[in-house]
Amino acid sequence: MEASLASNRSVKLNFYMYYFLVFFGIGALSPLLSVYLRDDIGLSGSQIGMVLSISPVVMILIQPVWGIISDATKKPVTLLTIALVMTAVMGIVFSAVSSYALIIAAAGILAVFQAALIPLSDSISINYVKKTKMDYGSIRLWGAVGFAVSVLAVGKLSEMTGLSVIFYTFTFVMGIGAIFAWQLPRESNSIKVSFKKGMGELVKAPSYFLFLVIAFLILGPILANNFYFGIFIDDLGGGLAGIGLAFMLAAGSEAPVMKFANRWIRKFGMKQILLLAAAVSTLRWFLYFLEPPIGLVYATTIAQGFSTGLFIPAALQYVKDLAPVSAGATAIGLYSAVGNGLGNWFCTFLGGFILEFYSVFAVYFFFGCLSLAAVILLLFVKQKRTA
Repeated sequence: MEASLASNRSVKLNFYMYYFLVFFGIGALSPLLSVYLRDDIGLSGSQIGMVLSISPVVMILIQPVWGIISDATKKPVTLLTIALVMTAVMGIVFSAVSSYALIIAAAGILAVFQAALIPLSDSISINYVKKTKMDYGSIRLWGAVGFAVSVLAVGKLSEMTGLSVIFYTFTFVMGIGAIFAWQLPRESNSIKVSFKKGMGELVKAPSYFLFLVIAFLILGPILANNFYFGIFIDDLGGGLAGIGLAFMLAAGSEAPVMKFANRWIRKFGMKQILLLAAAVSTLRWFLYFLEPPIGLVYATTIAQGFSTGLFIPAALQYVKDLAPVSAGATAIGLYSAVGNGLGNWFCTFLGGFILEFYSVFAVYFFFGCLSLAAVILLLFVKQKRTA
């Protein structure tokens, strides 16, 4: 019995350290990459948009491939470890290239391997959670902690040593993460879903496709903000340490809100919570367009908790409620592809051109207009009853 408890504690520790390190690595690279490309490499706004938009496009195309390979080999832990090692290697390769063409190539290859990390690790952890009745949220919480710690620490470190340190930190942390990934449990219970059959069922739920448009308009700006927020803070005079502080405050505000999200959904209704999240996003983006004082920006970063922290859990639940039971997996997969993939790509790509020809503040006006359109569309989606 004691040996079993010790084994469970060891597995939990591996999960905690894995998520902490992987999200620490993501937090080290993503927030400051746009600043590095502009200030150290000298790329234009449209070039930056092109580089940053590669990742969401690759994820749409490559994530299903990783899933197919995992299902075929039944070795998700081995694949995850290989992907982490290659992700770490590509971090160093990325730091060594300076021409636009090579940066595009490095970003594409990095995205191929990085696309495997979250889906494979989530699949492994969900399988383990189902087997042991453990709380999945307690595992993913360490990812949020890792990201919040990273953006502050690496921001300060970059200010002291230079922006290239983001790549060395990324590589080192992902390499250590591979050690913990290799020790994750090797259970694999894949669920095969017919996409064609699922789509046939979803056609019978037109409100679902309206909600896909809303997810595109809300999640696109939220995710693209991760790339442009650094430039925004830098142009307001916040510096690299200020970028880290702003990202830490924003990321840190999500977990407490998520903790109460389901309770609020039951109390106020799902549509009202979705409207609140969309409205908060809209107001935040329009505020940033007005070039507010840096202190006000820091104070309003907690809005991310009420936008991202509420919208993501409410949207996932809404999608599950809208879709027929037999098409649940297809509905969530398509929702993720449209919001996290297409929406992210569209806003990141066009944001680069707006940055080049206007300013980063105009990028946030663009984000605000998209989110406002989502608020209007939300008024037309049907209210879901909450249990």
